[in-house]
Amino acid sequence: MNDRASLFSKAVSGPVLSALALGAFCVGAAAQNSTRQPLTVTGYVIDAQLDPVAQRLTATAAVTFTAVQDLTSATFELNNGLRVSKITGPDGKPLDSDRDARRSTVTVSLPATIAKGTTSTFIFTYAGILKEADTSPVEGIKTAALAEPISMLLYPGRWFPMVGLYTNRFTMTLHATVPSDETAIGSGFTIKKALPGSKTTEFDFDWQKPGFPGTLIAGKFLPASKPGDARQVSIHVTDKRKATALEYAGLAARQQEFFTQSFGQVESGKLQIVEIPEDAVSAAWAPEIVAIAGNRIGDKNSSRLLSNTIAHQWFGSEISPATLNDAWITNGMARYAELMNVEENAGKTALQTAIPDIEAGALAYDTAPLSTLGRTDPFSPQFQSMTLEKGAMVFHMLRYQMGDDKFLAFLKNLLSTYTDKSVRSADLEEMAKATVPTQNLTPFFAQWIDGTGAPAFQDKFTVYRLGNSKGFRTVGSLSQDLDLFRMPVDLRVETDGKTETRKIDVAGTDSAYTIETFGRPRRIAIDPDNWVLKSTPDLAVRVAVLKGQQLVAQGDLIGALAEYQKALDSNKNSSLASYRIAEIFYTQRNYQSSANSYRDALRGDGDPRWTQVWSHIGLGRIFDLTGQRDRAVQEYRLAVQTNDNTQGAINEARALLQKPFERARSMD
Repeated sequence: MNDRASLFSKAVSGPVLSALALGAFCVGAAAQNSTRQPLTVTGYVIDAQLDPVAQRLTATAAVTFTAVQDLTSATFELNNGLRVSKITGPDGKPLDSDRDARRSTVTVSLPATIAKGTTSTFIFTYAGILKEADTSPVEGIKTAALAEPISMLLYPGRWFPMVGLYTNRFTMTLHATVPSDETAIGSGFTIKKALPGSKTTEFDFDWQKPGFPGTLIAGKFLPASKPGDARQVSIHVTDKRKATALEYAGLAARQQEFFTQSFGQVESGKLQIVEIPEDAVSAAWAPEIVAIAGNRIGDKNSSRLLSNTIAHQWFGSEISPATLNDAWITNGMARYAELMNVEENAGKTALQTAIPDIEAGALAYDTAPLSTLGRTDPFSPQFQSMTLEKGAMVFHMLRYQMGDDKFLAFLKNLLSTYTDKSVRSADLEEMAKATVPTQNLTPFFAQWIDGTGAPAFQDKFTVYRLGNSKGFRTVGSLSQDLDLFRMPVDLRVETDGKTETRKIDVAGTDSAYTIETFGRPRRIAIDPDNWVLKSTPDLAVRVAVLKGQQLVAQGDLIGALAEYQKALDSNKNSSLASYRIAEIFYTQRNYQSSANSYRDALRGDGDPRWTQVWSHIGLGRIFDLTGQRDRAVQEYRLAVQTNDNTQGAINEARALLQKPFERARSMD
């Protein structure tokens, strides 16, 4: 990919560290500041003609809006690739406007003040070429482009005049004209009309619930496929993806069913899986639409990407953040829904295994509270990591405090109460407190929404034998460095006999506890099931590696090496840090240094396990490139012997056993 969506993609080869690396670029984040908008758009009537050959969009848009304050001018966001030829007011008279390409906005001058509370309609006539990311309102990310075989007009691409991205809910009637050999996909489809004697087809879409229906995708799609009995789930792909399409749609249907059971019925049970170009974002969503990059459809590693995108039908579409300061609610819960689906399919151990990577993302940029992120660039690594990962951890910890049944009841109540509405952090906090009135959740939200940092726990204890063979008493103190922190934490006591778990209330920097057991305690584990976001030496390694990966994606290899070195400073045996360093040296064609680092990864702690198989493959490639085929073959054989096929590693090794590796120019 040539966009920032690849920020969390692998640098050269091998799997990525965190769930963010699944490729799910969160286009659900709003790209605006957190201040109140001077106007709110309530509805659109759009007529759009798509010419994929010329890559040209021609459109008129009737924009109905209400003034939130007295207006002497009205500013709308619009893709820089589009030029406005005319704007008319409610009286049909033309209005003057100014274009600000830096902000991707059009400001309409008003001949008279529009009073607060007044509703008006402007009609925009505009056209332009949409083909690359250079006109996108989101720097470096292609969000609106017309081409063959797929044209993609995503809501974040601002292909129509808009305000309050993902915070301003609206209705939309959309009349789209596309070439006769193409199919258009949108929210609220009503009718398709083939025009006699014309080379075009008309599609009408009507979405009358306040939401975010502004995505239109058109392409040379095969007839829609439907998996089994899931008649409301369909998939629209080009011929290139037909082999895996039906199975992928079946996976989507199962995920949708799980979320329906967990969260309740969504506003529309219709779900359209739609292929989008590979050089765009990895995924996007709109009401009734789950758009997935073509190379991810059928990819066994994209299950979490798919589930995260489907979860936005509830968290993003059904309810939405009131401001960017509240974006953690929908971004975080969509991420946590993804993890809940992992747990449903692979068990609680799989969830616990995934949590450390989420924790790393949560702590990587934890310098500002979630409640103030509206001041941050919404497409920055900080905003993405915090709203997705820390947001997910907030819900994970809330589930721990509430218990599973009350947690699901809380989510269902939140969704039903705010259906087709925006929600604020204060609303969520109030509903959480009402769900478990016997618990004091005020410290919880003060720490995790309005605060920063995570506790670094330390435990000191003494074991005493009780008389008359009554067992043992452990008297200890759990300390951490956040003076205002208060939250229950599990302690797992491993004894000569059975293992026992106790929940203690941690408040302040030191919390005393006393535990009696029959067997002599041998070890006490703090938060053994990973319910609490906390700082640990292992997590410091993960955080540094994650930051390094992001810097690599931005082209800052020197900065990335510095982060990877921090990881090695925390754990000199980190296989992951050594592996990532090897990738950078490989990219720079510094093969000797790369080989040395691959060997360090093989000699390291073996965490994660896949570093072993991919390090052997990396060494094999280097030997092939330096004319040492025998040594390369030996490395590929060792890779196969690991029996670890993470991201197709064994398949890759077997292919390289048959044919020596050659470095393509496109890899430079």
